[in-house]
Amino acid sequence: MGTDPTDTAAPRATPDEAAGDLSPWSTRPDPEAERRAKRMAVLRSAARQFNEKGFRATSMDDVATALQVTKPTIYHYFASKDEILFECVRLGLSQIREGTTGAAERGGTGLERMQAMVHAYALSMTHDFGICVSRTGDAELSPESRAKFRALKREIDDIVREIIEAGIEDGSMRSEDPKIATFLVAGAINWIARWYRPDGARTREEIADFAVQHLTRALAA
Repeated sequence: MGTDPTDTAAPRATPDEAAGDLSPWSTRPDPEAERRAKRMAVLRSAARQFNEKGFRATSMDDVATALQVTKPTIYHYFASKDEILFECVRLGLSQIREGTTGAAERGGTGLERMQAMVHAYALSMTHDFGICVSRTGDAELSPESRAKFRALKREIDDIVREIIEAGIEDGSMRSEDPKIATFLVAGAINWIARWYRPDGARTREEIADFAVQHLTRALAA
């Protein structure tokens, strides 16, 4: 296999990181599509390793072995393990932000928008990159990546808080402190990634619906 040119473009997250072949090392008619597929394969494999064993306990050899390639092959796509971790959490945060932004921009009461937001957010916490977001501690990232990670998380918290404040204002929700309510909602949803198992008794959709039901009871006026 030839060496890919250096690139910094990050691949877009798919709705289900678990779908597809983890190791697409085969000839494709479109070199650019092949490069994107291989970068995403590295990220998916790494995210699963990080989620199962932890960032520090996962080596680049582990990622390469899962993909059935050599470690130097991984370095054709990413400069370091830190870069891979940041890309994993960035993709997870992008998924979450897309879902929460879509909920914020839809019509309806604040409560209805909150329900849509919770459902989308909860689903993100059952996919590889979303799980990686929840299970990644700030200390595991480089100072530069840590600052970007925190900024992205603040954007999401701001969207959640705006929805809750809108619900309080229109009378569909109740809370004495929107800031604390935001922390509680985000914390409850983020924790799904700590206990969710693909082979568990509940499907992703059931878990998302369950989260909506219980958080609605807590905040509905």
